[in-house]
Amino acid sequence: MPLLIFALVAFMGYIVWDLAKKSKAGRYGTAVLFLALGLGVVGFVIKAIIIEQVGG
Repeated sequence: MPLLIFALVAFMGYIVWDLAKKSKAGRYGTAVLFLALGLGVVGFVIKAIIIEQVGG
């Protein structure tokens, strides 16, 4: 299951990179897009850790 989640995150990263490239977002715009994706991934990981600690 973690491998599938990693594959999904990697695919989303590719989609964001392609979107930034096609929209000519530049370095700053690309960084903002990846920051938003990264915050979502970090939130997902933190949620999983908290659920494991509380429910474990």
